[in-house]
Amino acid sequence: MDRAEKREMVSTLNEVFSSAGVVVVAHYGGLSVAKMTDLRAKMREAGGTVKVAKNRLAKLALDGTDAAHIADLFEGQTLIAYSDDPVAAPKVASAFAKDNEQFVLIGGAMGATHLDANGVKALATMPSLDELRAKIVGMVQTPATRIAQVVNAPAGGLARVVQAYADKGEAA
Repeated sequence: MDRAEKREMVSTLNEVFSSAGVVVVAHYGGLSVAKMTDLRAKMREAGGTVKVAKNRLAKLALDGTDAAHIADLFEGQTLIAYSDDPVAAPKVASAFAKDNEQFVLIGGAMGATHLDANGVKALATMPSLDELRAKIVGMVQTPATRIAQVVNAPAGGLARVVQAYADKGEAA
């Protein structure tokens, strides 16, 4: 990498650290290319991205961001997984770590909040933004349906009473 490429990488990583909803840092030593490709595909499908960056460049990129406190995590063979959705990257990374011993979660950052490995796993158990939106829409729709049923119930009861008197009059 020449200096221009390094500067570009640092600015790209700086933007990632500044704007991403969550950043997960993990060790990947010993993973095959096929498994790394699989991880990248799963992360892309979930709306996240995986990058392998030089530790020194990542530490430079962290300066001046809310995530600067995770600089000490960048030692050894590290990669970052990030997404705008605060749950997507941790969910994929945590699931991948369960299936692959060589992939070890170290920690991460969610804005200015420092996450250890257990914090990343805790985020992974939470529902995603889309799931939360679906639950909220369902909760909003349910009371409206019940109100419509309650409002229509007296009219239905009145109609049944009228029908009963009509049936009684025909029988007589």
